[in-house]
Formats: sequence, C-alpha cells, structure tokens
Amino acid sequence: MREPVDVLIRRVDPEVPLPSYGHPGDAGADLMTCEAAELAPGERAVLPTGVSIALPDGYAAFVHPRSGLAARCGVALVNAPGTVDAGYRGEIKVIVVNLDPRESVRFERFDRIAQLVVQQVEKVRFHEVAELPGSARAEGGFGSTGGHAAVDGSTGGNRYASVVSDREGQ
Repeated sequence: MREPVDVLIRRVDPEVPLPSYGHPGDAGADLMTCEAAELAPGERAVLPTGVSIALPDGYAAFVHPRSGLAARCGVALVNAPGTVDAGYRGEIKVIVVNLDPRESVRFERFDRIAQLVVQQVEKVRFHEVAELPGSARAEGGFGSTGGHAAVDGSTGGNRYASVVSDREGQ
C-alpha cells in the first residue's frame, strides 16, 4: 500500500467539515455543500463546498457523483467528473442537476453532495502525424462492441437506440 498524498486544504467556510472517506478503502472523499438549496425537476445549481485545495504537481482531483443521491433522488453532476487542476486555488464548486421528472430535491447545509478522487496524472507530448497506426478497434466508437439492438435492428455499430435490454452477452 502506498503512502497517502499530502494535499493542502483551506476552509473558505470556517464551519464546513473537511472532506473525509466514509469507509476504509474508499476512493472518494465526501464533499459537502455549505449552502442550502432546492432544485425543482430539471433544475441545476452550482453548490459551493466551502473548501479549496493545493494539489502537488502531477496530480488532479476529480469530482464524482454520489451513487446514493443518483439512485434515491435522481441527482447527477452536469460535468461529471469535474476536474480540479493542480494549479487551481479557488473554492471547489459542484454543478448538480435534478433529473427526477416529478419531485424537487432539497440540500441542507453540510449535506454530502459529491466525492473527490485525487489521482496522479501524466503529462503528454503530442506528436502530429499524417496517419495513426492501426488497431483492432480502429474507429469503432459509441456502441461499437454491441450489447443491444440499434434503431434498424442490427447490433453494434455507431447507431443510437433506446436500451430496452443490455444484458451481458446479448
């Protein structure tokens, strides 16, 4: 097991609890909102977390949704995962949307709204070429491995379809 990465954190809101891991082995530390908010169906909001961080060079933090909020309330993050770059020093904010078609959702001060996952990231050097080398996948994109029927009844390809059944092996 590797040693934890040291991350400097500043409370923008002096009362907000620091991000913490709910269980041993969790990848994401819970972020809380420091503002109450109510979202009607289809409405979105930018919720402040009351914290800002300084990541070491070579790292980024990613703001992920909380599965419980998605399952119970239909809450999603508009730009999931949100990226916090190593050089960013502002308050972390979370863009939430209420996808429930009928019910409003209410957030109270210090409700857990997202997870923060810190990861090491690689810097790359881009080299422009006239052609890329071949691969087994080639240009196969959205839905290219199959799993459900396309609009025209075929399987796989890049055609969009509503997913009635996407069971493994079908």
